[in-house]
Amino acid sequence: MAKRKNKKIIVKRNRLKGNTATANRKYKDTVFRMLFSDRKNLLSLYNAINETSYTDAAQLEIVTLENAIYMGMKNDLAFIINTNLFLYEHQSTYNPNMPLRDLFYISSEYQKMVDWKSLYTSTRLRIPTPNFIVFYNGTEKKEDKWVDYLSESYENMSGEPNLELKVITLNINVGHNKKLMEECRTLREYAQYVDKVRRYSNEMELNTAVERAVSESIQEGILKEFLQKNRAEVVAMSIFEYNEEEEKRKLRKAEYEAGKNDGIKIGREEEKRKIANSLFKEGDSIEKVARILCESEETIRGWVNEKMDIKVE
Repeated sequence: MAKRKNKKIIVKRNRLKGNTATANRKYKDTVFRMLFSDRKNLLSLYNAINETSYTDAAQLEIVTLENAIYMGMKNDLAFIINTNLFLYEHQSTYNPNMPLRDLFYISSEYQKMVDWKSLYTSTRLRIPTPNFIVFYNGTEKKEDKWVDYLSESYENMSGEPNLELKVITLNINVGHNKKLMEECRTLREYAQYVDKVRRYSNEMELNTAVERAVSESIQEGILKEFLQKNRAEVVAMSIFEYNEEEEKRKLRKAEYEAGKNDGIKIGREEEKRKIANSLFKEGDSIEKVARILCESEETIRGWVNEKMDIKVE
């Protein structure tokens, strides 16, 4: 039997000059994305994570999506190296929906790479192997590393999932993933800079805190060249990022409080249901139970009917 040939797909290359990948300016940029849009920094990060020693930054083929807008989302960095496709995302707040977001992203990446007509041929197409990594520097979670799965979002799933996607999250705050930080100087210094901004923002106005963090970092040789070259933009981005992080934290706190209050409300209602059914069994009328529990007769009647599986008029 003749061996079936695999058809090599043609990847539409993102032609970039120099060592810097283009940023999507439709979105407010971040210091992390700006820093690792530099090919040399990105290669250093890749080497540290994968324990490799590539030296030629030109081996990175940047394929970051420029126009993938799904519910206002974007991806930070995407690149191909050695037939592997990597999606890197930076998050300052924990997001359990990253597998679903990355499913959208990777679908768009593959659509961009594949000639649609080739999908209907008898030859199997070959596509880069996907890898999904989130770099987390929020304050909610303390682990060094964790994994989220797309199947965790499925409702009523039984057995093995027919579609799975795994996202690895690495904590890049100071004090976490020490080996990774030792291997990638740029990532380590980025973590040190973020730590300064956070610490000083607790002591002074945010604008002053960011300016101090930048000046002090330059003096100490932390991201010195990057900060000197991009000082004004970094200050603006850092203020925006910190404000956005605080707003998200407040929103999550409000969501938690709302959920807790809903839980209390549900708990009280359950208790009232038990009391209503108990009083009714003991012979009290619907009208009397309603007065005791300060509920409408219609509500009490509904609870009793539900519990007793009878219709009480």
